[in-house]
Amino acid sequence: MASAAPSTAIRLFGTEQTDAPMRELRAGSLCVQFDNGALRYVRFGGVEVLRAIAFLVRDDNWGTFAPHIENLDIQENSGGFTVTYRASCADASRRLNYEARITGSADGALSFTVDAMPETDVLTNRTGFIVLHPIRDIAGRPVKVVHDDGREERSIFPENVDPRCPFTDIRSLSHEISPGVWATCTMDGDAYEMEDQRNWSDASYKTYVRPLRRPWPYQLDRGQKFTQAVSLSFSGRPSSKSDAVNEDSIGVITIGEAYGVVPSIGIGVPADEASHAVGVPDLIKQLGPRWLVCQIDLRLGHGKSELERYAALGKLAGAQIVLEIITKGSLDPLAELAPIGEALRAIKMTPEAVSVFPAQDMKSVQPDAAWPEMPTFEESYAAARKAFPGVRLGGGMAAYFTELNRKRPPDALLDYVTFTTCPSVHAADDVSVMETLEAIPHLIRSARSFFAKDRPLRIGPSQLGCRENPYGQSTTPNPDNRRACLSRLDPRQRGLFNAAWTVGYVAAAAREGVEAIALGSPTGPFGLIHRKADFDQPWFDDQDGTSVYPAYHVMAGLAQLSGATLVDVEIAGGDGVEALAARKEGQTVLWLANLTAETRKLRLADPAGTARVSILSAESFERAAAAPDFMAVASHAFEGNSLELGAYAVARVVM
Repeated sequence: MASAAPSTAIRLFGTEQTDAPMRELRAGSLCVQFDNGALRYVRFGGVEVLRAIAFLVRDDNWGTFAPHIENLDIQENSGGFTVTYRASCADASRRLNYEARITGSADGALSFTVDAMPETDVLTNRTGFIVLHPIRDIAGRPVKVVHDDGREERSIFPENVDPRCPFTDIRSLSHEISPGVWATCTMDGDAYEMEDQRNWSDASYKTYVRPLRRPWPYQLDRGQKFTQAVSLSFSGRPSSKSDAVNEDSIGVITIGEAYGVVPSIGIGVPADEASHAVGVPDLIKQLGPRWLVCQIDLRLGHGKSELERYAALGKLAGAQIVLEIITKGSLDPLAELAPIGEALRAIKMTPEAVSVFPAQDMKSVQPDAAWPEMPTFEESYAAARKAFPGVRLGGGMAAYFTELNRKRPPDALLDYVTFTTCPSVHAADDVSVMETLEAIPHLIRSARSFFAKDRPLRIGPSQLGCRENPYGQSTTPNPDNRRACLSRLDPRQRGLFNAAWTVGYVAAAAREGVEAIALGSPTGPFGLIHRKADFDQPWFDDQDGTSVYPAYHVMAGLAQLSGATLVDVEIAGGDGVEALAARKEGQTVLWLANLTAETRKLRLADPAGTARVSILSAESFERAAAAPDFMAVASHAFEGNSLELGAYAVARVVM
């Protein structure tokens, strides 16, 4: 018996839970989006001034509470707006209540005040306001800082990603948003400092309460009320630029000149997914990854049996094997690595490359803090060269760019440098996760600023979910298919959202000239192919036979372009659309992805002639899940050179 059709939410996000819509509030030239108690996209005169202002409560594992909001009252009139509400953040061991008041006026003045009361003792790593400045049009630009002691400092927002806090003891930050117009953000009620959130692939600079030089976690005592506030003011006259998006506008696509090479496209393979992947040989062959990042975790006792499964999968996929080895971190790395080298020789397996990471590097270390006792980079790399003679050696961090930026290896000893990213470290809502794509070029350029410019860079495996939490004891449990920070289980892995994010990720990294990218895994929490598991996968679990997720089609198509000539592509007026174009065997292949929940209209600037188009959308979701060759069988003549992409839809145009 056929299962019921999937809901729109399942098609887009893999879960019935959806993000609440934002509400726009206006006061003269001031415009904000109210989002479940927080403010997003604060604009003045059509210019984005702040990415967000939010009052957050984080637990002692850096998990962020979703506030439960009551008594929400929003008043708007010609003079401005006022928002008040009561909120609570709680789990089984703690509860904090707070009352919020937000006001905005026609002169641009904005105020956000919170009166908070811990109902119990609250153990927290951070509780209070955060203010996000966007990186777009701000990175490398001037900023005026007023410190707690009244001292004024003129500086710039970091251009390369700063591993340390650019500014501390902050009272206010001012920057020029347009010629002659300055925005000043003032913060009260606690000590504030700024971190460069691009370290975690967030598209912002974050100013927050409670400096990290103070101990954490810390306790908020029951019954001890406190107040914090953030205000925004402007000097100068804004332009009349509109910040409204014209939903009827058409993005014009122009294909340009060749300028590079499409990176080698691969996937990660957790040890417990290799046997599942071998069990779906036809799907693995059609997926066609060019390389497999296969993890050997000596903390878990991995060895010969895991290597044998990886060898079988590599042969099946026709892919190169890269071993990502996590050692126990002993001071004798050769003693740990030599048995793996012997096992490789015993099964006659020669990996394309090996990267080695001591266990200590899987946990975050604050800048300038003492590193734990562990082998040096030089000792680890020398041991790897001896254990795996003649094999390319990679290094960097198996954890996130954050750790690479804080603990920079001597790249002269390496054949390539590698790192990964996780888009849900600080926020897990749809908009924030998609915004992380803005930061990918900044990470790559920053890495090149402290490594040799000709040193190849590889990224991955990265995915929506969190492989390992460097900042706490574990990843966040997510049995209810929520959007959760630092969780292995992100339901959007199964939806169109991930397909669009994947196109955006590869396009952003490809433009920066990385050598190789690995995204997701064959099956499991980070998978591209469905399998029954110990977590719920709505709709997919009810299907007969094996299904594939939307991102499967994207990865299969992009893998075919590995090594092809990268071609410049521009989209004029196509806000929220990402593109990647390549030439291979006399054809130009264009991938387009709508990174938003609203429909986008597009048109090719030049006639497409005999072009053909395939569209992966909510309407085609069921057919695509059942047909691994969907992008081929759904291909049809591209007539009129125009197309519409619905929410998170992806298109492939072959010309």
